[in-house]
Amino acid sequence: MRILVVEDERKTADYLCKGLGESGYRVEVARDGFEAEHLFEEEFDLIILDVMLPGLDGWQLLQLIRRRSQVPVLFLTARDAVEYRVKGLELGADDYLVKPFSFIELLARVRTLLRRGPPRESEHFRVADLEMDVLRRRVTRQGERIALTNKEFALLELFLERQGEVLSRTYIASRVWQMNFDSDTNVVEVAIRRLRAKVDDPYPLKLIHTERGMGYVLEERA
Repeated sequence: MRILVVEDERKTADYLCKGLGESGYRVEVARDGFEAEHLFEEEFDLIILDVMLPGLDGWQLLQLIRRRSQVPVLFLTARDAVEYRVKGLELGADDYLVKPFSFIELLARVRTLLRRGPPRESEHFRVADLEMDVLRRRVTRQGERIALTNKEFALLELFLERQGEVLSRTYIASRVWQMNFDSDTNVVEVAIRRLRAKVDDPYPLKLIHTERGMGYVLEERA
């Protein structure tokens, strides 16, 4: 397994490189955003990314990564405010860990991200006039293409996999973002509101429903 560590603080980068190397991973280190952008041309199984970097910052790098790849990205940063965590996850990060950190926790998160099974890319979902082709990453409603971000696609896929089931906010957070959110974080609500704006609001038949005090469900209702 190859891991790219994007970290400009030499002591932290060396610590990560040594610890991950001793845990059996092959590690490459980029010291700034431009070096990282060059290394993206290579194939990695995971990227550990700082936010504050010389050249391109972590936000910009993540957007570049997501234009090219779905490789798991773990933000490792001193930016601990809720709005930064939400921003990182909405841009497409898979996890967010705040410095200072425990290496044992970091390693557990790395292993979790790396052992995820590949997506079921042969699957095709349909409910009412909404269709999802997972292989082609294509979503349509009434035959019209709907453009979704990576997280919106993952959220809708989860709803379609579990259509008819009420999914709690905590369960959705753990499945789509692989994190347990603080109670004051509204990233799930924001993501669902944005998803509804694309797949429900323009159409008379609503498919995503709120079950107050319980969560959300996707199903066709009369």
